[in-house]
Amino acid sequence: MKALVASPGAEANVDVVDVDEPQPHPYEAVVDVKAVSLNRGEVRALQDAEAGWRPGWDVAGVVASAAADGSGPNEGTRVVGLVGSGAWAERVAVSTQMLAGLPDEVTFEAAATLPVAGLTARKAVEMAVVDGHRVAVTGAAGGVGRFAVQLAAQNGASVTAVVGRPERAEGLSELGASEVVVGTLPAEGEPFHLILESVGGDSLAAALGRVAPDGTVVSYGNSSRQPTTFDPSAFYGRAGARLYAFVLGPELQRSHTATTDLRYLANLVAVGHLDVGLDRIVPFGDLAAVRAAMADLLGRKINGKAVLSLS
Repeated sequence: MKALVASPGAEANVDVVDVDEPQPHPYEAVVDVKAVSLNRGEVRALQDAEAGWRPGWDVAGVVASAAADGSGPNEGTRVVGLVGSGAWAERVAVSTQMLAGLPDEVTFEAAATLPVAGLTARKAVEMAVVDGHRVAVTGAAGGVGRFAVQLAAQNGASVTAVVGRPERAEGLSELGASEVVVGTLPAEGEPFHLILESVGGDSLAAALGRVAPDGTVVSYGNSSRQPTTFDPSAFYGRAGARLYAFVLGPELQRSHTATTDLRYLANLVAVGHLDVGLDRIVPFGDLAAVRAAMADLLGRKINGKAVLSLS
């Protein structure tokens, strides 16, 4: 079968090659892949990965063979799921604990945006009760950010969306943001009960200065790739405030809710209550277009999500 793999010397360090068919564990289903999405973390990792490394976390498709242990969906079921690597391929083995059935109303391309970005947003928003509170989302034009703005607003929060450039603000008010800030959060202003922070550097420092007493800053990325310098006294003066290090994998291992969370997100999409922000759909076999999408993702030229389609 065909897969996209790390190929040192090739443009963008990626090429399409023939690889072995997946060999599933008893608790894994084999999925015929119909769409995958691009995430900044895996695209960055691909740039200097060793030959043969296979990227890909998000997958949407059809179950080709059900799990041998009887768990999970049956053969022929439309599904969405999450894997540790290797989703950028024609077929992939997926743990049934990371797999959910997909409503007919949801396209494979839309579903592929949900696992990493959607689950991160859902679990991060759940770090605090947001109803009636102020929530800030940095990197709000990205995949996780767009989902977080919507989910926080739908749960009763007043949401401030923070973006790096004016053109990145487009559409965020329609998604539920009551305020859009270009740049970083100002040093002064009303505090936030929850801040979802993915930029790092000065952005994280600003967040630590604006979180409310007993509030939470959830750090789940560092897209600036810059260190953060802050005054500890300014932070511990906000009695009870906390900085939470968020990594999706351990969160899902603790909660065991990947299947139910994916089903919840897919159902929101099905009834029109969640905009997945599909900015670009690229044919899996068009290597030039795949490389261009990767470059644009790293260059912050994609608002929302880019998806590779195998349909």
